[in-house]
Amino acid sequence: MNNRRSFIVGIKSTQLSTNEKKFLKRFKPWGIILITRKIKSIKQTYKLTASIRKIFKDNKYPILIDQEGGRVNRLKNIISFENLTSEFFGNKYIQNYNEFKFYYKLFIDKTSYLLKSIGVNINTVPVLDLRISGASSIIGDRSFSKDPKIVSKIGDYCIQYFHENRIGSVIKHIPGHGLARVDSHLFTPVVSKKQNYLLKKDFVPFKNKKTFFAMTAHIIFNKIDNKNTVTHSKKMIKLIRNEIGFRNIIISDDLSMKSLKGTLKENTIKTFNAGCNIALHCNGNSKEMEIVGKNSPLINNFISKKTSQFYKILG
Repeated sequence: MNNRRSFIVGIKSTQLSTNEKKFLKRFKPWGIILITRKIKSIKQTYKLTASIRKIFKDNKYPILIDQEGGRVNRLKNIISFENLTSEFFGNKYIQNYNEFKFYYKLFIDKTSYLLKSIGVNINTVPVLDLRISGASSIIGDRSFSKDPKIVSKIGDYCIQYFHENRIGSVIKHIPGHGLARVDSHLFTPVVSKKQNYLLKKDFVPFKNKKTFFAMTAHIIFNKIDNKNTVTHSKKMIKLIRNEIGFRNIIISDDLSMKSLKGTLKENTIKTFNAGCNIALHCNGNSKEMEIVGKNSPLINNFISKKTSQFYKILG
C-alpha cells in the first residue's frame, strides 16, 4: 500500500483502456471514483472494478461512488432512486420517526447491496450540509433538514447502516456548504458568517462522526480565511481538526471544479499544503490526471494506518 499516491481519480471508460491501465500502474492512486457514464449494467461495472483491483492485487482497494439518491443517482442506468431524496428522509424523520428508521435502513440496505454487486466499497455520503433558504440549489433537497441536530442524527444513522453493510462513508461537504449562494462547480462561494455562528449551526452536523473519511467544501469562509477555499486553507483544515474534531482522512472535493482559480498543478499542491490528505479529481481527462498524479505525494503513515482501519470494516 505504501507505494500508492495520495489521490483519487475517475476514469472515462466502461472497461479499462490500455492507457488507463498504464496510468494506474505508473501513478498508483489511493482510490478510484466511478461516475455515471461508466455504469451501464451490474455485470459490466463489476468487471471494471474487478479489473482495477487485479492491477493493485488488493481485493479491498478503495473504489468510491457518489450515490446519494434523488438527483445524485449514479446508478440511474440500473435503478431509479429519484424520489428518495435526503429531504424526503428528513421530512419522514419529523413526521414519523419509526417509519423513518424502517424506510431509511431499507433504502441503505438496498443501496449497499447494489454497490457491493458492482464492486464499490465507499459511498460519498452523508451530505451534512444544512438546507438554507435563499442559498444555491446545488444542495437543496440533497440536505436532510435546516435543523443541524436532525442532520447530525440522520448522518449518524447513514454512517452506521452503511458500515453495518461493510460500505465506507464520506461526510461532506465539511465544514458545511449550505450557506453557499452559488454553485461551487461553477463559481467560488463566499460565506460571511462569523466563526461563533458557524460553530453553533453549519459546523454542528460534522462533529463526532464515526467515519474514516470527510470531503471538503470549495467555499471561502471570509471571516476565518478571506483568501482561500476550505480545500486550500490551513486555517480551515486546522479548524476541522481542532474545533470540529475530525481526526481521520480528509479528501478534497473535485479539483476540476471551477471554484478553484489556480492551475491544476497549483491547486493540487495547495490542497496538500493546506493539510488535506487525499486529492480528488473526477473528470477522467488523462492529461489532467497525470498532473494530479505527478503532484500528489506517496501516502504517509497516517493515511496507511487509517486505510488499514477502514479495511477492517469491510470484513
